[in-house]
Amino acid sequence: MTTESADPRFAGIDTMSVGELAATMNAADATVPGAVARALPWITAAIEATAERMEAGGRLVYVGAGTPGRLGVLDASECPPTFSTPPEQVFAIIAGGESAIVSPCEGAEDDEAAGVAAIEAAGIGPLDTVVGIASSGRTPYVVAAVRRAGELGALTVGLSCNAGTPLGDVAGHSIEVLVGPEVVSGSTRLKAGTAQKLVLNMFSTIVMVRLGKTYGNLMVDVKATNGKLRERAVRIVRTITGAERDEALAVLDRNGFNVKQAIVASRFDLSPQDAAARLARSGGRLRAALGEQV
Repeated sequence: MTTESADPRFAGIDTMSVGELAATMNAADATVPGAVARALPWITAAIEATAERMEAGGRLVYVGAGTPGRLGVLDASECPPTFSTPPEQVFAIIAGGESAIVSPCEGAEDDEAAGVAAIEAAGIGPLDTVVGIASSGRTPYVVAAVRRAGELGALTVGLSCNAGTPLGDVAGHSIEVLVGPEVVSGSTRLKAGTAQKLVLNMFSTIVMVRLGKTYGNLMVDVKATNGKLRERAVRIVRTITGAERDEALAVLDRNGFNVKQAIVASRFDLSPQDAAARLARSGGRLRAALGEQV
């Protein structure tokens, strides 16, 4: 496994100055986007298949252990505030449970039965997509979980940083981002972790764009739960409608700070109820609700 091998170029890192080591790590990190780019055909196919199932009401579920599990938790937890998804639409399963998010849970990644049980407890079915994340591509918990999800009819994806892995063998879509050895041999929270974060960013963001969660590059499904996000909501309404700040704030207030609804209400001078109905008829897609061509 290249993720476990030692690169002789990094053999002397303990003798380097801080500046030299920082430059070495930066140069190593700069190779990661290229590795992701080489995997784009497989990433694209997996995302397209995922979007189709989620359009039909399916869920996106990440499964991982250790760092990959935490990256799955991170990506899933950012979907509700960014895209107003319900917590059950995009979520993560991490070996060892919630406590493993902040503390190592020794042995959890080797428990195949627990991986199977977690998939069954989540009620995984044919509309769902399960993305197994494992740097090595061999983590027993993840491999078992993905295998069981496939048996239950789910779309399965294996994201690893090695070639020809057991995870890739059991997944319907295998994504292998070959980043090579780490600066600290075997420390896959480094390049491998960065690669996984980049791919997961693509997964959740592109799927949500395909589901109509943005208007252009504007975050029109943002959940305005704090001052910064309320200001973002005001800016978005002003950008799309051309309204002055006071007018944008007023229409947002009337529509419960639902940005899409406020924009539709402003554009067509509708009540909140009529704006919501127009949005619903358009499947929640703002561009369609505004009568614009895709």
